[in-house]
Amino acid sequence: MQDFIASLTEALGPEQVRTDGESLEARRFDQWAVSHLRAWRGDAMATPAAVVRVRDVADVQKTLAMANARKVSVIPFGLGSGVCGGVVAHPEAIVLDLSAMNRVREIDEINLLASFDAGLNGMKAEEAVAALGLTIGHWPQSIAISSVGGWISTRASGQFSTLYGNIEDIVHSIEVVLPSGELVVLGKAPRAAAGPDLRHVFMGAEGTLGVVTGVTLKLRREAPYRTYSAFFGRDMDQGFELQRRMIQADLRPPVLRQYDAREVRRLFRDHDRGGQAMLLAVHEGSRKRVEAELEDIRALTAEIGMDEGSPEIGKGWMAHRNNVHGWREMFERGLIADTVEISGSWTQIGRIYDDAIASLNEVPDILNASAHSSHAYQTGLNLYFSFAVKTGDGQAREAAYFECWRRIMEATAKHGGGVAHHHGMGRVRKPYLHHDLGEGGVGLLRALKAAIDPNGIMNPGNLLPDA
Repeated sequence: MQDFIASLTEALGPEQVRTDGESLEARRFDQWAVSHLRAWRGDAMATPAAVVRVRDVADVQKTLAMANARKVSVIPFGLGSGVCGGVVAHPEAIVLDLSAMNRVREIDEINLLASFDAGLNGMKAEEAVAALGLTIGHWPQSIAISSVGGWISTRASGQFSTLYGNIEDIVHSIEVVLPSGELVVLGKAPRAAAGPDLRHVFMGAEGTLGVVTGVTLKLRREAPYRTYSAFFGRDMDQGFELQRRMIQADLRPPVLRQYDAREVRRLFRDHDRGGQAMLLAVHEGSRKRVEAELEDIRALTAEIGMDEGSPEIGKGWMAHRNNVHGWREMFERGLIADTVEISGSWTQIGRIYDDAIASLNEVPDILNASAHSSHAYQTGLNLYFSFAVKTGDGQAREAAYFECWRRIMEATAKHGGGVAHHHGMGRVRKPYLHHDLGEGGVGLLRALKAAIDPNGIMNPGNLLPDA
């Protein structure tokens, strides 16, 4: 390994190949709760052999070609915002740090396209197009700490997805360096029938098939008008039915979020209605279109028997929607907590919710078991489960964490839902991949991995279940 590091340093320069303790410590892992818990309690945490801070596509090509020739593992690292353990370093691997690849390459106001380096911060990308009256329309909660390449690699969703789509609906083309060092650009036209859409091979691959180095995203003009609405109902099922009727009637506010009673009490205390679930919406577009949409939604709400709340609820959510507690603060309070996003059809989602919440409430020392939905489709919607367990013992906390995850995954799979909606698989979810792909699909993914990355250098241990 030391010979390889020396060769890489000679090829790229000492400023780009870092082996000092501070650099290695900073790139050991991403935002996965378990990695942070282990570091907080003082466990020995592996560091990579080196952090390679690439500046451009040529640097990535050189690094991968050399690593592939020596069969050295490579762990791509965007801005480290992943929450499922996609980045866990080890001493026989190098971490490929893309954060210096942060250019806005081009903004095309006529064709409504923008091209970026993959390491560019998502908020910086949005601010660049917003200066021209445009928007990407992709607003993950992590927008201020995530990279545009990371959005591709995890198949991300944004908070405005119900109208504007998920990342697969927004991406125009993807630039990828393969493990061999070869560069490919996938996607070039508004729509194509040039064989299988190879962009999807790398969307959601989580660094296991190559390195995303650049992306071109579709843009839209900023909406001229925005307003909010909120509705309360007796339970989650009533809100699910309202959402189904709205979406299937082509009423698509960009934001639709439904909270169970526990989350209303916790997150919207001033608007709590004594155990009722709540649906909030953000509406935007032309004023005439928004007003017509609201009129139709209110008619559906009256049919179902839900009551309208204050639009101030939505305004408050917009102002504070990305505020989250840090892991250390939780650990010092004796807590382990996480959010787990899944999806299901309209006929599945209520049963998934009921079974998962009931199962979570059986976990010893559970403090919170709740859920909200945040992405709706013609065929169903997602649920975002939240759990918190309080126990003073670090090992018990980790065991409780995995137990909560297991219960949510199994309740989802039992009713035929999808075990991952937008955070990817990582290490925490990979044992459950067969629920979504089937054994044949997992085998197909292994075959694809073997064909593209025959030496197995790309982010080993991530995504694919252990053999």
